[in-house]
Amino acid sequence: MKATKPRLALAFGILCISIFPILVKLKLTPGLISAFYRMAIALMLLLPYVLITKKFKLPQKKYLILAVICGILFASDVAVWNIAIQHSSATQASLLTNLSPLWVGIISFVFLKTKPATNFWIGTIVALFGMAMLVGFQFFLEVDFDTAFLLAVLSGVLYSIYLLVSKKALSQIDVLSFMTVSLLASTLYLAIVCVFTNEPFSGFSYLGWFVLLIQAVVCQLMAWLSISFATQHMRPTRVSLSLLGQAVITSLLAWVFLDEKINLNMIIGGLILLLGIRITFYTKNPFDKNNSKKHKEHCSLILKK
Repeated sequence: MKATKPRLALAFGILCISIFPILVKLKLTPGLISAFYRMAIALMLLLPYVLITKKFKLPQKKYLILAVICGILFASDVAVWNIAIQHSSATQASLLTNLSPLWVGIISFVFLKTKPATNFWIGTIVALFGMAMLVGFQFFLEVDFDTAFLLAVLSGVLYSIYLLVSKKALSQIDVLSFMTVSLLASTLYLAIVCVFTNEPFSGFSYLGWFVLLIQAVVCQLMAWLSISFATQHMRPTRVSLSLLGQAVITSLLAWVFLDEKINLNMIIGGLILLLGIRITFYTKNPFDKNNSKKHKEHCSLILKK
């Protein structure tokens, strides 16, 4: 039961963020200002709730700083990803951003004491192969190594660092307090960036404001409260790889709402991607002889009984 709740929360969070590329692709607001209002509206909704219910607890200085860093990292990730999507194809931006599990694994292996399990690397290879099939191998021959390409890669790196830092912060901060501090830092940071880049804070259509509201409520509050809860109870490597499932759902939504085509290769690629994610959830390494020996001993004891 303890493992079930974080997994359900992660699945729900992935579902909520899957609509985000569709909304950004509508281009109803500039990328930077879209990121700002996503954070600002979410903060305006969350802050009164945590203050009235007295659920906000000021973290210790060390973890308060980590939460602020998380806010800046996440805001930077969303901002550069928005720009990458609007200046290239959503497919290219999504694929490059979703390389984050690879960065999480590498950073964990090099800098952290807790090393990724063998299942993670196997699952990552399988999932990335599925991702390649999902977008089409022809895509890799047509990739433009331009500014949008670099921004999408940067988004994936920022995202991976965010997941690792947030795991550390959430070990001592409850989810609501973490989200409040993180959103406040994100909002202030993006407000300063938007002022210096002369981004328009108004003048959008009614549909544009509605899309900004959906981004804040669904893609930010609902999604990241759920994902933060999952991150608190799961390995960041497993969370990052699971978020690749977003690509499958986004493809289905693009097919329904944007009339983008889905072919057999995409279906097979999506299934392979999901298989790679599933591999990371095996608790035992199938190549571990000790586990195999323990399993045989356990079976023999059952037979004796």
